[in-house]
Amino acid sequence: MILINLLPHREAARKLRKDLFNVSLGVSALLGGVIAGTIFLWYQSAITQQQGNNLVLETEIKKLEGQIKDIAGLETEIAALRARQQAVEDLQSDRNLPVHLMTELVNQLPDGVYINKMNQQDQQVSLAGVAQSNERVSELLRNLANNTPWFTKPELIEITSGLAALPSKEQKRVYNFTIKVKLVRASEAEKNAVGPADAPIVPVSSSAVATSGANPKSPN
Repeated sequence: MILINLLPHREAARKLRKDLFNVSLGVSALLGGVIAGTIFLWYQSAITQQQGNNLVLETEIKKLEGQIKDIAGLETEIAALRARQQAVEDLQSDRNLPVHLMTELVNQLPDGVYINKMNQQDQQVSLAGVAQSNERVSELLRNLANNTPWFTKPELIEITSGLAALPSKEQKRVYNFTIKVKLVRASEAEKNAVGPADAPIVPVSSSAVATSGANPKSPN
């Protein structure tokens, strides 16, 4: 006996495949949505956690900045206190500077050199005097530069020739000079080594000597 199926089985199979495809497509979309949502939530959680960490770091940074400002203020105060302490120590040590100034000038003046005027402003000392020759002025500059720790950086400002009246009514040529030299503080002078130094002679050029018609008072 032969059986013949007259139902539209091809359409039913096609419909079944289509339904299965739609179901699988929906399941895939749902699964993709779940995965995407999970990833989004994970990223959001990571961003939130990092923002929290950043907030903690910003808070700690502000605290450290405040501490740094306090430390900078303390360093400024310490520097100011040290400056005041150094100023007090300099004042205490400089009380005897006039004594050292006069003593060293007496010790370093060569024969034939006389100081007529002396002016001190802070650590700068200006000396005006009379010498018998240019060589005596050069010797004085050498002595001030090398033979004493209390003077430094001697500088010849001016030297002029003139005539000095002697008791015998004779006139003798002399050299009027002006020298500037720096007086060293006591704390610095103690650090300087005292000893003879073979320094080059400070030359006094004859071209620097200007003949003057003035007759300075004869040195005693």
